[in-house]
Amino acid sequence: MDDQLAVGLSRVANDLGLRREQIENVTLMLDSGSTVPFITRYRKERTGNLDETQIHEIQCRVRLLRQLAKRAEIILRLVDAQGKLTPELRSEVKQADTLKRLEDLYRSFRPKRTSRAKLARQRGLEPLANRVWNRYPMVTGLETAACHFVDPENGLPTVEDVLQGMADILAERISEDVEVRERARQIAWKTGKLTVTATKDIDQNSQDYRDYFDYSENISNIPPHRVLALNRGDKAGALRVKFEWDQEQVKSAITQHFQFNDHQIVDFLTSCITDALTRLIHPSLEREVRRDLTERAETHAVSVFSRNLKNLLLQPPLQGQPVLAIDPGFRTGCKLAMLDERGTCLATDVIYVTGSAQKKEASVKKLANLLRQHGCKLVAIGNGTACRETEELISETIIQLAPDVRYLIVNEAGASIYSTSNVAREEFPEYDATIRGTISIGRRLQDPLSELVKIDPQHIGVGMYQHDVNPKLLKESLEQVVESCVNFVGVDLNTASVSLLHHVSGLNQLTAKRVVEWREQNGPFRNRRQLLTVTGIGDTTFTQAAGFLKIIGGDDPLDSTWIHPESYESSHNILRRLSLPPESLIYGNGTTDDFPGRLSQLDPAALADELRIGLPTLKDILEALARPGRDPRTDLPGPVFKKGVLNLDDLADGMELTGTVLNVVDFGVFIDIGLKDSGLVHISQLSTRYIQSPYDLVSVGDVVTVWVLAVDCERKRVALTMIKPGTPREAKLENPSAKARPQH
Repeated sequence: MDDQLAVGLSRVANDLGLRREQIENVTLMLDSGSTVPFITRYRKERTGNLDETQIHEIQCRVRLLRQLAKRAEIILRLVDAQGKLTPELRSEVKQADTLKRLEDLYRSFRPKRTSRAKLARQRGLEPLANRVWNRYPMVTGLETAACHFVDPENGLPTVEDVLQGMADILAERISEDVEVRERARQIAWKTGKLTVTATKDIDQNSQDYRDYFDYSENISNIPPHRVLALNRGDKAGALRVKFEWDQEQVKSAITQHFQFNDHQIVDFLTSCITDALTRLIHPSLEREVRRDLTERAETHAVSVFSRNLKNLLLQPPLQGQPVLAIDPGFRTGCKLAMLDERGTCLATDVIYVTGSAQKKEASVKKLANLLRQHGCKLVAIGNGTACRETEELISETIIQLAPDVRYLIVNEAGASIYSTSNVAREEFPEYDATIRGTISIGRRLQDPLSELVKIDPQHIGVGMYQHDVNPKLLKESLEQVVESCVNFVGVDLNTASVSLLHHVSGLNQLTAKRVVEWREQNGPFRNRRQLLTVTGIGDTTFTQAAGFLKIIGGDDPLDSTWIHPESYESSHNILRRLSLPPESLIYGNGTTDDFPGRLSQLDPAALADELRIGLPTLKDILEALARPGRDPRTDLPGPVFKKGVLNLDDLADGMELTGTVLNVVDFGVFIDIGLKDSGLVHISQLSTRYIQSPYDLVSVGDVVTVWVLAVDCERKRVALTMIKPGTPREAKLENPSAKARPQH
């Protein structure tokens, strides 16, 4: 590990409040090919029990350090090639702790395109500029000094032309000063604001941005979602966005920095400062500020999407229950797919929600017969076109013929994309795209994680502004979330699809496909060690993946737990200490009911020393032995099923409802209360106290109690509150940036 990186790791440790040893160990393991999920779960002794978020943060920080070091190396090489590298500059470049600082240091050495200052230097005016800059005593008067440089054949016919050329050189020198750039940057973020006006060519589409036609806000206060909205309006040609700042404050700071106040030609130098600010510094910082605001906003938007996606993927599965899946539709009818407990499609059909009363009655009977025939009590309805009409038909079926059946509206975002994908065609070659999409809707209810990993995360529909952010950043972040969720839950090695397996620690698309092919050729895996017989899986891959791949009913009961094969010997020693056979781990046989009592008799610290394993690893082993077969998602509350239909006309102010959180955004929460369109709880209606972010209180998938605040029948909008009517609000702490502003 080179010295510069070592210094950087110490800085990262200080920033994150961690020991340098933790940062170094994580870095070494990542460099050796270990994945974040593996390090988090199985290398707690080396990380000091860091969680996944902390390890990802270390990974990002180290990546930035290496980018910084690489850029510094390039700059030193380029400046050295010009013969201008001094020991002082080398030291400054080595000590630079941000890319901005590096670029400021390199700015004056960067090869330039034709500029006014470059042209003036070519005409020989730099010596004069240096004399003025360095306060040469002989420069008693500008015009007198400039007379000696007048040369019509060199493009300098008058004294005024000479003075202008010299001013151009000085303005560029001022703008490229490292400390000037840094001070100007500080003032920009302190006093800067975005001023927005409408463009002259306002068409009907521009009306989406009418809230910003005459708008201004300090850049230090502007929230991320508003930055993205302004960017979109600017790109669409509807808005003109300008950056403004306190130029006089910057001018004063520059004058003080160079101590120009006591210069014999202070007025001339002040004009050079003004030119440097308006022509060079301001445009450059405007681009930088807009870029920084956009990057922050994109990072925030992606984090919102990631958080919502994680909560959606970790929704509890409905194990052991058949489901009737329905993909609603008007003209072509509603597609039906009856799925058994494991998601296998048993039957398909079509019903219609439009037409005569006799046609609807026939649909009701068909639904009831299908449910009765397969002993199905649950119905999953996609939330697309004709969703609410289908819901009414299901409700009628329940009332008339199937009183013990319940239903749920399922978000079908991305189902159509999945249905035409290669994954879907390989999985269901015998069905057309419409049936594949219907099966996906039902499986999303049975096991959200296993089904949703088959779809590109950005199409799942739990974010906002995803079309306004960097696609690469969004894709990488969401893939990271999917990987985290898959490895948090674990995978059944004998049933998992390629789509699920390729997110497992250590595996990729190719090795995941080979695992499935091995399964098809040889039958179910009987033990984890058989993974080593799969082409492409060696000891390193096996170490990374094995703990996350579970085998139910295999040769070794430990294979069904979170315990890694490297800890099997210690696990068997613990079982012997507790007088329990390995068979006691078979999920559901009830032989471990007294395990907690036996466990309380152990001294974990002493046992860890005896077994020569770390205490965190021992605690994980004991937890896995205590709860074999545990799916961490089952600790979360399940979905809310319904039997009847709610219409907009049924709502009244103050009515209490139970709903499910569909999406969480900066300004509030969208709730599914059973209507065609979701209701909105504005951030101000989430709690009696001031909250900075909705994410502090709710997550996607949460089941919440809400009350109707207002109903707009014309626009089909419902305003909700999570504050029970009559509840007094706490004394409100005013947020200094909270004033009336557009929401979108």
